[in-house]
Amino acid sequence: MALGASHRLQDGVLAVETMTRFALAVLALASGVYTYLGVRSLLDGSATAVFFAAIIYSASVSVAIYAFWSYMARFYPHVTGAAARGAMIGVMALGCAMIIAMSSWLNAAALAGSAALEQHLAETVEDYTADLDQAHQNALAAQSLLPDIQRTSERFARLAEDERQNGALTGTTGSGSVVQLLSQMSAQLNELETGITASRERVTTLFDQGRSHLETMRKLVSAPGAIAPRSDDFSAEVVALSGVITSLEQTSIAPSVKRAAEDLSLGFIAPVADGRGADLVNRQDQVMETIRASVSAQSQVLSQAADDILAREPVADRRFVPLSSAEAVLRYAADFIPAWAGAISIDLLPAVLVFILAVVHGAIRRQEERMPFAQRITAAELLEALEVHRALGRQGIDVEQAVKSAENEEELARTDSNITSLDMSAKAPRKGPPA
Repeated sequence: MALGASHRLQDGVLAVETMTRFALAVLALASGVYTYLGVRSLLDGSATAVFFAAIIYSASVSVAIYAFWSYMARFYPHVTGAAARGAMIGVMALGCAMIIAMSSWLNAAALAGSAALEQHLAETVEDYTADLDQAHQNALAAQSLLPDIQRTSERFARLAEDERQNGALTGTTGSGSVVQLLSQMSAQLNELETGITASRERVTTLFDQGRSHLETMRKLVSAPGAIAPRSDDFSAEVVALSGVITSLEQTSIAPSVKRAAEDLSLGFIAPVADGRGADLVNRQDQVMETIRASVSAQSQVLSQAADDILAREPVADRRFVPLSSAEAVLRYAADFIPAWAGAISIDLLPAVLVFILAVVHGAIRRQEERMPFAQRITAAELLEALEVHRALGRQGIDVEQAVKSAENEEELARTDSNITSLDMSAKAPRKGPPA
């Protein structure tokens, strides 16, 4: 039974030898093809130079992969010592690492390079979308001050009108210095309001331009066709969008609001009281002092609000870096695990065949070790032994008598010295079946 099983395993190894070589050749060729596609995207120069350089590199990779796995399939199954087998495993690990370094990542670039570049462009779109939104919010932050400015301006204008019509502040009707001061403050606030409103229109225009660029960028990401020309057009849109974001940052009205708020207080110039009587002049001075205090308080409120707006985090400078397909596959490797698995499997699948041959040859050796010598000897070895027997007989040597004498001497030596005689003339190991 053991002899039959051993023979069947040997016959199986012989039967799959051609298939093994064919599989190694096909896998090496496939790896070379995808390596060519991957390395072509990394080279610059004329089309002819790029073509021949990529062909030479991919051919070298195919030959290296085929030779490496052929060597491993030929030698590893027949190495039996623990140290030697460990050394062979170390060599195999080193070879696998070199194959991944020179081929597998290029295979992954060929399989998923375009998708990785599209993902890079898509993430860039998301980043610039966030930048545009942040710049828009910073530019519009000063718009929150508009209701307060309008309310204060209207209050000053209403007080001026009440003073003119009813003498609500000084008790004397008419357009005097108080009315003039109140109208002056209302006019300054109206100018600030007009500036903020104009800024909002400018911000809206820039934001619409930015959204238009983003829409074009999204279309380029999902458009069919080669990725290289789309990436070039995408870079042009990025430059334009960066200009829009910078303009939005510079359009903020907050610095102007802060300066205007400081001018309300520091540049406050009260007119001289123009009342005809001393009592009216005194009342006008008191009202104008009250107006000064009110303007100073309003100035502090506006200045603090402008400081809060200016303290907002500005949009960080962002630079779009175009990537090659190989670089994109490395950067976004976690998102393309199936492509990486396929690329590495093409190069390292022969390792499975090598281990299968090692297991089969190990089984053959174990089965032969359990067989009697008569079942392990081959026909060639038997014919050689018979030829030696006949040659000794022609020389007049009695083989059986010589064997008996040797056995008697061995028994005598064992009895006298208790030292076991080791037979150093054991048969050399038989050549194993081919890989």
